[in-house]
Amino acid sequence: MQFRVMGSLAATFLMLGLTMGLAGCSPRGSRAEGASSARPAEKRKPAPDFQLKDANGQTFHLADYKGKVVLLNFWATWCGPCKIEIPWFAEFEREYKDRGFAVIGIAMDDEGWPVVKPYVDRRQMNYRVAVGSPEVEQLYGGGEGIESLPTTFVIDRQGKVADVHIGLIGKSDYKDEIEELLR
Repeated sequence: MQFRVMGSLAATFLMLGLTMGLAGCSPRGSRAEGASSARPAEKRKPAPDFQLKDANGQTFHLADYKGKVVLLNFWATWCGPCKIEIPWFAEFEREYKDRGFAVIGIAMDDEGWPVVKPYVDRRQMNYRVAVGSPEVEQLYGGGEGIESLPTTFVIDRQGKVADVHIGLIGKSDYKDEIEELLR
């Protein structure tokens, strides 16, 4: 799993984007409160199924979550914006779990479980976490694989991708999408 090394100009734009993300700006521009960026249902494509083992060694499939709204987050222990999102996702898991919602975190650390497991425990991640595989990375990143972290797929109850977020977006943007898809 490789990620491109950025030049100083690209790093400057990344920092600008991170700053905007922290201020609640979305790459799609601002939206009215409660407005959704989710794709219309008829334009959604099925989320590719996969099989991975979670932090407890249990095998699971994305298909096991059909009927639930899923926030599928590709992240890494070294990713700054990922560290910002993790507490939000833990909060969403607590708040919406009983309404048919689940968060799945796919760690993209090359070192695998020896690095990821202690991080999950330390950060008290209350949702299912797995270490990504090259196959899953290809399924969700196209021919190039996942190129930026975090990358988050919001999946509807029918197992279709309602939205994709590359990079950090505002917590309220996620909350609006989740609530819309849970209705």
